[in-house]
Amino acid sequence: MTKSVRLKDIADRLGVSTVTVSKALTGQKGMSDELRKKIHTAADEMGYIPSISRKALFAQRSYTIGILISERYMSEYSSFYTRMHQQVSQIAMDKGCFTMLEVISAENEKNKTLPRLIEDKKVDGVVVIGRLDEKYLDNLKNQNGIKMVYLDFCNHSGDEDAVISDSFNGAYVLTNYLFDMGHKDIAYVGTLLANGAITDRYLGFTKSLMEHGRPFRQDWIIPDRDPKKGSIDSNKFLELPKEMPTAFVCNCDMTASMLIKKLFEKGYRVPDDISVVGFDNYLYPGLCDIKLTTFGVDSYEMGRNAVLNLIRKISGERYRQGVMILEGHMIEGESVRKVG
Repeated sequence: MTKSVRLKDIADRLGVSTVTVSKALTGQKGMSDELRKKIHTAADEMGYIPSISRKALFAQRSYTIGILISERYMSEYSSFYTRMHQQVSQIAMDKGCFTMLEVISAENEKNKTLPRLIEDKKVDGVVVIGRLDEKYLDNLKNQNGIKMVYLDFCNHSGDEDAVISDSFNGAYVLTNYLFDMGHKDIAYVGTLLANGAITDRYLGFTKSLMEHGRPFRQDWIIPDRDPKKGSIDSNKFLELPKEMPTAFVCNCDMTASMLIKKLFEKGYRVPDDISVVGFDNYLYPGLCDIKLTTFGVDSYEMGRNAVLNLIRKISGERYRQGVMILEGHMIEGESVRKVG
């Protein structure tokens, strides 16, 4: 009986590690095209046959995945998280898994009441979409040991698995773009510390200010929401400063749309008088009459990585541990005017 060819056999022949051979044969990055081709050629010549048993077994496994979202993210216009939920459910279904949604009420979050789908042991693991209270999440981990992946937030505790967008760099890119368009007086719109993404985007904004030698102005940090409740409220917040900047960097497209409406009410036109940029590249249809310049976040890819990592985590497979940061890209709209 012919002995099967192992990854080690190919590695020994070429003088490389088995890890390098594995990466080449599974299409992973981290090597030159020449080396990858050499490994594939050697594998073909030696008669290497990939083992499909583990992959087949993995594909056959079906899990029930819980999706937890705070009720403060489920308002009529919180469409970004609604879309994320839909995408996560579809991705899980494509992987042969089922999903169950539970919306966490403010009272249950405050009292650290366990979700019913976890308490009744109806799920194998959960994807948490949007930040929940840190103590609430700690309670889930400590009492149940349920497998979890956070989506669109992280607590930086060192032992969590999360998938987030590149908030810091995205806001940095947007602010640099405004400087390139001639703007020097730029304000930030978002309640600092309300969540990690808003704060990270502010830090990216401030990095750009520092590099352009512009001063930090407290009156140009415009809160847009209650730091505890988290919901955007243009009536209580979004107060325009007495001395107006020429441009605003908003922490999300929803806030940008509400700011544009308030500017219009005060007699300002966007972008003729004031320029505005958002973040996320997703806005509930009809909320804004102008196409926003924004930073695109690939929510589908974020959801896909969260689901795949959770499935592997549940099944005991190797997975990408820690916080995964996915890059985005700037999208030019009609809300910025070149000045100077």
